[in-house]
Amino acid sequence: MTTSRLDIEVPNAITVEITDEALTVELSDGRTLTVPLAWYPRLLHATAKERANWELIGRGQGVHWEDLDEDISVEGLLAGRPSGESQASLRRWLAKRTERG
Repeated sequence: MTTSRLDIEVPNAITVEITDEALTVELSDGRTLTVPLAWYPRLLHATAKERANWELIGRGQGVHWEDLDEDISVEGLLAGRPSGESQASLRRWLAKRTERG
């Protein structure tokens, strides 16, 4: 069987919006992606202020939340990949948040 590699140009993120239920990213090619916030537990457990403190990285190839130590790539969103963080890592992160509380 022959397979061919498909080169796809990944658009850049232009803006981000977050609600209690969803992460929405507007892309440079005109598309808007909306995914469940549950895909990204750190965003799910964040305060509205923490969620609002985002910045585009790599000229829009990703989004970074400094307060949450969270990065999400446009490529991952397009591929439908939720967070790859392990449950153990998430538990440690949540415990640190509680300690700071």
